[in-house]
Order: sequence, then structure tokens, then C-alpha cells
Amino acid sequence: MLHGKSRLSRRAFAVTALSALVAGGGAVAAGAAMAGGSDSAGPGRRRPYGEMRGVWVATVANRDWPSRPGLTAAEQRAELIAHLDRAVHDRLNTVIFQVRPTADALWPSPYEPWSEFLTGTQGKDPGWDPLGTAVQEAHARSLELHAWFNPYRIATHTDPTKLVATHPARRHPDWVVTYGGKMYYNPGLPEVRAFVERAILDAVRKYPLDAVHFDDYFYPYPVAGQTFDDDAAYDSYGADFPDRASWRRDNIDRLVRETASLIKQTRPATRFGISPFGVWRNEATDARGSDTQAGVQTYDDLHADTRKWVREHWIDYIAPQIYWNIGLSAADYAKLLPWWAEVAKGTATKLYIGEALYKAGDPAQPAAWQDPAELSRHLTLAKEHPQVRGHVFFAAKDVATDRIGAMARVVADHYRRPARPPR
Repeated sequence: MLHGKSRLSRRAFAVTALSALVAGGGAVAAGAAMAGGSDSAGPGRRRPYGEMRGVWVATVANRDWPSRPGLTAAEQRAELIAHLDRAVHDRLNTVIFQVRPTADALWPSPYEPWSEFLTGTQGKDPGWDPLGTAVQEAHARSLELHAWFNPYRIATHTDPTKLVATHPARRHPDWVVTYGGKMYYNPGLPEVRAFVERAILDAVRKYPLDAVHFDDYFYPYPVAGQTFDDDAAYDSYGADFPDRASWRRDNIDRLVRETASLIKQTRPATRFGISPFGVWRNEATDARGSDTQAGVQTYDDLHADTRKWVREHWIDYIAPQIYWNIGLSAADYAKLLPWWAEVAKGTATKLYIGEALYKAGDPAQPAAWQDPAELSRHLTLAKEHPQVRGHVFFAAKDVATDRIGAMARVVADHYRRPARPPR
């Protein structure tokens, strides 16, 4: 992800937590109690199949949760519950919870160590099950829980000795590529792909996840002057491809297709969604691309053919990170939104839009982001495109602090009533 803890009063929670009215009904039953609609479709126009109102909860580097490593289990749980309660307060319906930030786990995994972001020590048991608790507590509040996995990132440093001795990256150093000050699993190795899929599927088997979620990290973002060294893998497996870029894209395609298939085999009701960088290709590069001049193109730089995944319906939903303001010359929200709507048109892949709440009120951002109404205007614009089935906000800490009231404005303008998530 390019890259709160706020407790509700009992009274506010009682008003908004509709799950209390639905005995064991979960998100679907609660959605029925919500009369099947929301205000965001406009007066008198209710979207019949629900609306995504999501929030990301990032755990990498303790971005959103837990607030710092080393909290007690009770403190960690209380902070997590506060994020769920805040989602209910703002009439959101989905939490996308990062459970595998750096080739580790926020559940008891037989494949990978406990995350260091829990205790401060990789591999140390935190004394509770964060993912299991998140699923249970989210469903008790009629929230969907999407488990967010980063496929290839191993560490945000380059020292393998900092990893726990039993870490798969230490057992298989040939799987590792060091690049840009970080360590990654090599996507070009079939054994890496199989391992990543096994690690993810362990969580799918153990918990009734509403969805598995990937973000924008496939091959790493380009770093000037550095080369991602996958020569040996390319020599071994790339002979049937016209060039290395095509081979790399096929590696990511295989991960996406195989993960989708394994999820459906393991737990058919669990969906699979991806939130890529917002630009597939610029129009100057490819006539099918968007009217943008972005410096990164997922197809060329991250080797992720996100457009194909939608058109071929390999994934259940896509949530492109359109993290720019309306009118930005290099990447205009008002141009990227209809481009993605056209990509999704006629497909079975649902389209949600990733929204940069974290930019609202940040003095380092353009003037548009100092206006509390900028984000609300994004949702207003999206109403013109029926393919857009909702929005996801980055991220939980920013929902909680709501620096200039941008989220409050979204809620007041678009989320006056609860809505069930799309199914």
C-alpha cells in the first residue's frame, strides 16, 4: 500500500451496531435488516446488491495497528476492537486487515513466524490469535473481514540474520532477492509461488474469511540504479517467453490464477480481491491505457497485468488505488475513475475505488487535499458510473483521527444510513 484508535460511547455503538438486532446473522443477515440500500446511490436510487464501504488496517511497521510492538495481548485486542467499532460508527461495512505484512503471520501459522510487529520479536507468540479474533469480532458487528496478504516482501531490511532462525528465507536463501534496501521472495521460482500459496491457504482453511486480499506489491516498485537480480530463475524458466518482462508478468498471472482457484477449492464462499496501483498503463504507452502521465505503470514496472485480471474474471473484485485528487495533471481522479469503470464494464469482477484518506489535511499534499470536501467529491463523481460498487479508505488510523474532517464529510454526504457489502 502506497502509503486509530477511537472508542465509541455505548450509546453510539448501540445506535450503529445493527448486529445486535440480528441473532447470529453475520454480515448478510444484517444487510437484509438494512433494507438493502444506502444513500450513496442518490435519493430514491438504491443499489440492489450492496455497496463496499471498506477500510484498510495496515500492520506493517505498526502503521495502523497495533500502535506499537510489545503491547499486552489485552491492549492489542482493545486497539483492534476500537478500529472495528470506529468502522461501525462511520457506517462502514468491511475491514481489510493486514495479516501477512512481511512473510510472517498474525495467526498461528505452521509455515511462517509470528510477526515482529506484535511483540517486537519475530517468532514470539503474542499470547492470542489476532486474525481469529478479528474475524469473530468483525462478524459480531456485521462487518466483513478481508484478510490482506503481501505475497513476496520478506523484510524492510537486507540482513537475513535479523530473521528468526527458522524463517523460510533463511532455510532457502536461494529464494531471496535483495533489492532497494529490502528482501523479497523471487516470484520467478515455482517453489516460491507454491510456498506463498500454502501460507495463505492455511488462513483460508482455519477461518471463515469473507475475502483474501492482495495490495499493489508484486514485483517491487522500481529503484533507480538498481537491478532485480532474477537472472538464474529467468535462465531456468524463461525460455518460452519473448522477453523477461513477459515472463515476469506470467509469473504474477500464475500466482493470481492459482490463488483464486485454491481459495475456491478450499472455501468456496471466500472471495479474492486485489488493490493495485491506480495506473495500468499510460495512453502514451498503450492506446488502451488511461489519459495519465504516471511515472509507474503496473503492467511494465510491477509486471502485474491488472486489466487482464478483471477482463478474464480471475478475481472477484478490484480496488485500484486512485490516490490522486480531481484535476491533477499527471493522474486525474476524474479521468482514472471512468477508465476503470470501462475496464470493469461487462465483467463479473466488481469494481471498488481505493481512496487516499491519509492525504486529507497533510500539509505536504497539494491544495486540493486541504479541502475537507475533496474526498466527498470523489464519491459524488463515482455515482455517475454504475460499475463502481463502493470505496475503500486508506487507512484505519486516518479514519480514527480524521485530521480535517474529510471522513466525517463522506459519512454526512454519502453514508447517512448503513449498507450491506456487495455479494
